[in-house]
Amino acid sequence: MKTIHLNSSNFTYWKHRSTPNVMALGFFDGIHNGHKKVVKTAGDVAKKGNLPLAVMSFFPHPKTILSKGNTTFDYLMPTSKKASILESLGVDTFYVVECDKDFLSLLPEQFVSDYLLNLKVVHAVAGFDFSYGHRATGNIDRVKKDSHDQIDVTKVKKIDFHGKKISSTWIRELISNGEMEQLSNVLGRYYETEVYWDGQCFKLAPYYMLPAKGMYKVAIKINERVQETEVVIPKNQNRIYLTEKLIHRFIRSDKVEIIWSHQIPVVQEIHSSSAFTV
Repeated sequence: MKTIHLNSSNFTYWKHRSTPNVMALGFFDGIHNGHKKVVKTAGDVAKKGNLPLAVMSFFPHPKTILSKGNTTFDYLMPTSKKASILESLGVDTFYVVECDKDFLSLLPEQFVSDYLLNLKVVHAVAGFDFSYGHRATGNIDRVKKDSHDQIDVTKVKKIDFHGKKISSTWIRELISNGEMEQLSNVLGRYYETEVYWDGQCFKLAPYYMLPAKGMYKVAIKINERVQETEVVIPKNQNRIYLTEKLIHRFIRSDKVEIIWSHQIPVVQEIHSSSAFTV
Protein backbone atom coordinates (compact mmCIF):
# COMPACT_ATOMS: atom_id res chain seq x y z
CA MET A 1 0.00 0.00 0.00
CA LYS A 2 1.14 3.53 -0.77
CA THR A 3 0.54 6.27 1.82
CA ILE A 4 0.35 9.77 0.30
CA HIS A 5 0.29 12.89 2.47
CA LEU A 6 -1.53 15.49 0.37
CA ASN A 7 -1.01 19.22 0.78
CA SER A 8 -1.17 22.33 -1.38
CA SER A 9 2.47 22.04 -2.44
CA ASN A 10 2.34 18.45 -3.74
CA PHE A 11 -1.27 18.07 -4.83
CA THR A 12 -0.62 18.75 -8.53
CA TYR A 13 2.12 16.10 -8.56
CA TRP A 14 -0.14 13.39 -7.15
CA LYS A 15 -3.15 14.49 -9.17
CA HIS A 16 -1.31 13.71 -12.41
CA ARG A 17 -0.29 10.28 -11.09
CA SER A 18 -3.74 9.14 -10.03
CA THR A 19 -5.73 6.52 -11.90
CA PRO A 20 -9.48 5.68 -11.80
CA ASN A 21 -10.31 4.29 -8.37
CA VAL A 22 -12.97 3.54 -5.79
CA MET A 23 -12.50 5.66 -2.67
CA ALA A 24 -13.69 5.24 0.93
CA LEU A 25 -14.05 8.57 2.75
CA GLY A 26 -13.84 9.34 6.47
CA PHE A 27 -11.55 10.25 9.34
CA PHE A 28 -11.31 6.57 10.38
CA ASP A 29 -9.88 7.21 13.85
CA GLY A 30 -9.57 3.85 15.57
CA ILE A 31 -10.79 1.97 12.48
CA HIS A 32 -13.67 0.37 14.39
CA ASN A 33 -16.23 -2.10 13.04
CA GLY A 34 -18.22 0.72 11.40
CA HIS A 35 -15.13 2.00 9.58
CA LYS A 36 -14.21 -1.52 8.48
CA LYS A 37 -17.68 -1.93 6.97
CA VAL A 38 -17.12 1.23 4.90
CA VAL A 39 -13.71 0.03 3.69
CA LYS A 40 -14.99 -3.49 2.95
CA THR A 41 -17.96 -2.10 1.00
CA ALA A 42 -15.60 0.08 -1.06
CA GLY A 43 -13.35 -2.94 -1.58
CA ASP A 44 -16.25 -4.99 -2.93
CA VAL A 45 -17.15 -2.21 -5.38
CA ALA A 46 -13.49 -1.91 -6.45
CA LYS A 47 -13.14 -5.66 -6.98
CA LYS A 48 -16.33 -5.77 -9.03
CA GLY A 49 -15.07 -3.00 -11.30
CA ASN A 50 -11.48 -4.27 -11.33
CA LEU A 51 -10.32 -0.94 -9.89
CA PRO A 52 -7.82 -0.04 -7.17
CA LEU A 53 -9.13 0.73 -3.68
CA ALA A 54 -8.25 4.09 -2.13
CA VAL A 55 -9.02 5.58 1.27
CA MET A 56 -9.01 9.30 2.06
CA SER A 57 -8.58 10.58 5.59
CA PHE A 58 -7.56 13.93 7.07
CA PHE A 59 -5.07 15.24 9.63
CA PRO A 60 -5.21 16.96 12.02
CA HIS A 61 -8.81 16.56 13.14
CA PRO A 62 -11.01 19.51 12.02
CA LYS A 63 -11.95 20.25 15.65
CA THR A 64 -8.38 21.33 16.40
CA ILE A 65 -8.42 23.77 13.47
CA LEU A 66 -11.87 25.20 14.20
CA SER A 67 -10.93 25.80 17.84
CA LYS A 68 -7.68 27.53 16.77
CA GLY A 69 -5.69 25.05 18.82
CA ASN A 70 -7.69 25.63 22.01
CA THR A 71 -9.31 22.18 21.95
CA THR A 72 -7.36 19.05 22.83
CA PHE A 73 -8.45 16.14 20.67
CA ASP A 74 -8.04 12.59 21.95
CA TYR A 75 -6.75 10.61 18.99
CA LEU A 76 -7.17 6.84 19.12
CA MET A 77 -4.17 6.08 16.92
CA PRO A 78 -1.49 7.83 14.83
CA THR A 79 -1.64 7.89 11.04
CA SER A 80 1.06 5.20 10.80
CA LYS A 81 -1.06 2.72 12.78
CA LYS A 82 -4.11 3.65 10.74
CA ALA A 83 -2.13 2.92 7.57
CA SER A 84 -1.02 -0.48 8.87
CA ILE A 85 -4.61 -1.57 9.54
CA LEU A 86 -5.88 -0.22 6.22
CA GLU A 87 -3.18 -2.14 4.38
CA SER A 88 -4.35 -5.34 6.11
CA LEU A 89 -7.85 -4.57 4.79
CA GLY A 90 -6.62 -4.57 1.19
CA VAL A 91 -6.32 -0.83 0.55
CA ASP A 92 -4.02 0.12 -2.34
CA THR A 93 -3.61 3.88 -1.72
CA PHE A 94 -4.09 5.81 1.50
CA TYR A 95 -4.46 9.58 1.06
CA VAL A 96 -3.95 11.73 4.17
CA VAL A 97 -5.11 15.27 3.40
CA GLU A 98 -3.58 18.13 5.38
CA CYS A 99 -6.53 19.71 7.18
CA ASP A 100 -6.16 23.47 7.55
CA LYS A 101 -8.35 26.59 7.36
CA ASP A 102 -8.22 26.68 3.55
CA PHE A 103 -9.29 23.05 3.29
CA LEU A 104 -12.17 23.51 5.74
CA SER A 105 -13.38 26.60 3.87
CA LEU A 106 -13.90 24.71 0.60
CA LEU A 107 -17.48 24.65 -0.61
CA PRO A 108 -18.84 21.09 -0.95
CA GLU A 109 -18.69 21.20 -4.75
CA GLN A 110 -15.09 22.47 -4.57
CA PHE A 111 -14.08 19.55 -2.36
CA VAL A 112 -15.62 17.07 -4.79
CA SER A 113 -13.96 18.75 -7.76
CA ASP A 114 -10.54 19.24 -6.19
CA TYR A 115 -10.14 16.10 -4.09
CA LEU A 116 -12.34 13.50 -5.76
CA LEU A 117 -12.61 14.28 -9.47
CA ASN A 118 -9.00 15.45 -9.68
CA LEU A 119 -7.88 12.19 -8.07
CA LYS A 120 -10.00 10.25 -10.59
CA VAL A 121 -12.51 8.83 -8.13
CA VAL A 122 -15.28 7.05 -10.03
CA HIS A 123 -17.15 5.67 -7.02
CA ALA A 124 -17.19 7.09 -3.48
CA VAL A 125 -18.20 5.14 -0.38
CA ALA A 126 -18.83 6.67 3.04
CA GLY A 127 -20.87 6.24 6.18
CA PHE A 128 -24.32 7.79 6.50
CA ASP A 129 -22.94 10.55 8.77
CA PHE A 130 -19.89 11.54 6.70
CA SER A 131 -19.74 15.27 5.93
CA TYR A 132 -17.46 17.53 3.90
CA GLY A 133 -17.05 21.12 2.77
CA HIS A 134 -17.57 24.46 4.51
CA ARG A 135 -19.50 24.07 7.77
CA ALA A 136 -19.81 20.34 6.96
CA THR A 137 -22.72 21.07 4.60
CA GLY A 138 -21.82 18.28 2.16
CA ASN A 139 -22.74 14.62 2.66
CA ILE A 140 -22.48 11.38 0.74
CA ASP A 141 -25.98 11.86 -0.73
CA ARG A 142 -24.89 14.94 -2.69
CA VAL A 143 -21.53 13.70 -4.04
CA LYS A 144 -23.17 12.52 -7.25
CA LYS A 145 -24.78 15.93 -7.78
CA ASP A 146 -21.63 17.85 -6.83
CA SER A 147 -19.65 15.76 -9.33
CA HIS A 148 -22.20 16.39 -12.10
CA ASP A 149 -23.00 12.66 -12.17
CA GLN A 150 -19.37 11.67 -12.74
CA ILE A 151 -19.05 9.84 -9.42
CA ASP A 152 -21.33 7.02 -8.27
CA VAL A 153 -21.89 6.69 -4.53
CA THR A 154 -22.66 4.07 -1.92
CA LYS A 155 -23.85 5.10 1.54
CA VAL A 156 -23.15 2.65 4.35
CA LYS A 157 -25.89 2.48 6.97
CA LYS A 158 -25.33 2.76 10.71
CA ILE A 159 -23.42 -0.12 12.28
CA ASP A 160 -24.41 -0.73 15.88
CA PHE A 161 -23.62 -2.97 18.80
CA HIS A 162 -26.58 -3.96 20.97
CA GLY A 163 -28.56 -1.06 19.48
CA LYS A 164 -25.95 1.66 20.03
CA LYS A 165 -24.18 3.27 17.07
CA ILE A 166 -20.53 2.33 16.86
CA SER A 167 -18.53 5.54 16.76
CA SER A 168 -15.10 6.92 17.66
CA THR A 169 -16.85 9.08 20.29
CA TRP A 170 -18.22 5.99 22.02
CA ILE A 171 -14.80 4.34 21.86
CA ARG A 172 -13.23 7.34 23.60
CA GLU A 173 -15.87 7.08 26.32
CA LEU A 174 -15.09 3.39 26.83
CA ILE A 175 -11.35 4.07 27.11
CA SER A 176 -11.94 6.97 29.50
CA ASN A 177 -13.99 4.62 31.69
CA GLY A 178 -11.52 1.74 31.43
CA GLU A 179 -14.08 -0.54 29.76
CA MET A 180 -11.52 -2.33 27.61
CA GLU A 181 -13.41 -5.63 27.34
CA GLN A 182 -16.47 -3.87 25.94
CA LEU A 183 -14.15 -1.84 23.71
CA SER A 184 -12.83 -4.96 21.99
CA ASN A 185 -16.39 -5.81 20.89
CA VAL A 186 -16.84 -2.36 19.34
CA LEU A 187 -13.41 -2.20 17.70
CA GLY A 188 -13.47 -5.81 16.53
CA ARG A 189 -10.04 -6.29 18.14
CA TYR A 190 -8.19 -5.41 21.33
CA TYR A 191 -7.07 -1.79 21.67
CA GLU A 192 -3.32 -1.43 21.17
CA THR A 193 -1.06 1.45 22.16
CA GLU A 194 2.60 2.15 21.53
CA VAL A 195 4.58 3.02 24.65
CA TYR A 196 8.16 3.91 25.57
CA TRP A 197 10.11 2.57 28.56
CA ASP A 198 11.77 5.31 30.65
CA GLY A 199 13.58 3.02 33.08
CA GLN A 200 10.78 2.89 35.65
CA CYS A 201 7.52 2.83 33.74
CA PHE A 202 5.94 3.08 30.31
CA LYS A 203 4.87 6.38 28.78
CA LEU A 204 2.27 6.61 26.05
CA ALA A 205 3.41 7.46 22.51
CA PRO A 206 1.67 10.43 20.81
CA TYR A 207 -1.83 10.11 19.33
CA TYR A 208 -3.04 7.31 21.60
CA MET A 209 -5.50 7.41 24.51
CA LEU A 210 -4.61 6.23 27.98
CA PRO A 211 -7.31 4.22 29.78
CA ALA A 212 -8.73 5.31 33.12
CA LYS A 213 -6.75 4.72 36.30
CA GLY A 214 -6.78 1.12 37.46
CA MET A 215 -5.18 -2.28 37.04
CA TYR A 216 -5.41 -4.05 33.68
CA LYS A 217 -4.72 -7.44 32.20
CA VAL A 218 -2.57 -6.82 29.11
CA ALA A 219 -0.17 -8.39 26.69
CA ILE A 220 3.15 -6.61 26.13
CA LYS A 221 4.63 -7.04 22.66
CA ILE A 222 8.27 -6.31 21.92
CA ASN A 223 10.26 -7.55 18.93
CA GLU A 224 7.42 -9.95 18.04
CA ARG A 225 7.56 -11.52 21.52
CA VAL A 226 4.39 -11.35 23.60
CA GLN A 227 4.25 -11.46 27.41
CA GLU A 228 0.97 -11.51 29.32
CA THR A 229 1.05 -9.48 32.54
CA GLU A 230 -0.74 -6.80 34.55
CA VAL A 231 -0.14 -3.07 34.58
CA VAL A 232 -1.35 -0.21 36.73
CA ILE A 233 -2.29 3.34 35.75
CA PRO A 234 -2.20 5.57 38.87
CA LYS A 235 -4.57 8.45 39.43
CA ASN A 236 -3.62 11.73 37.71
CA GLN A 237 -0.55 10.25 36.02
CA ASN A 238 0.18 9.73 32.36
CA ARG A 239 2.21 6.62 33.17
CA ILE A 240 1.84 2.85 33.08
CA TYR A 241 3.55 0.73 35.75
CA LEU A 242 4.31 -2.97 35.68
CA THR A 243 3.08 -5.12 38.56
CA GLU A 244 5.67 -7.84 37.88
CA LYS A 245 9.46 -7.77 37.92
CA LEU A 246 9.85 -7.54 34.16
CA ILE A 247 12.03 -4.43 34.18
CA HIS A 248 15.13 -6.34 33.01
CA ARG A 249 13.34 -7.09 29.74
CA PHE A 250 13.32 -3.46 28.56
CA ILE A 251 15.81 -0.77 27.65
CA ARG A 252 15.10 2.95 27.41
CA SER A 253 15.06 3.05 23.60
CA ASP A 254 12.58 0.21 23.27
CA LYS A 255 9.30 0.92 21.53
CA VAL A 256 6.73 -1.47 22.96
CA GLU A 257 3.09 -2.25 22.21
CA ILE A 258 0.54 -2.84 24.96
CA ILE A 259 -2.53 -4.86 24.00
CA TRP A 260 -5.32 -4.08 26.48
CA SER A 261 -7.56 -6.99 27.53
CA HIS A 262 -9.69 -5.93 30.52
CA GLN A 263 -9.67 -4.04 33.79
CA ILE A 264 -9.03 -5.97 37.01
CA PRO A 265 -11.03 -4.94 40.10
CA VAL A 266 -8.78 -3.71 42.94
CA VAL A 267 -9.55 -3.16 46.61
CA GLN A 268 -7.22 -0.37 47.67
CA GLU A 269 -6.32 2.98 46.15
CA ILE A 270 -3.61 2.79 43.48
CA HIS A 271 -0.41 4.69 44.28
CA SER A 272 2.36 5.96 42.00
CA SER A 273 4.98 3.30 42.70
CA SER A 274 6.42 0.38 40.81
CA ALA A 275 5.46 -1.84 43.79
CA PHE A 276 1.73 -2.06 44.48
CA THR A 277 -0.55 -3.38 47.19
CA VAL A 278 -3.94 -4.14 45.67
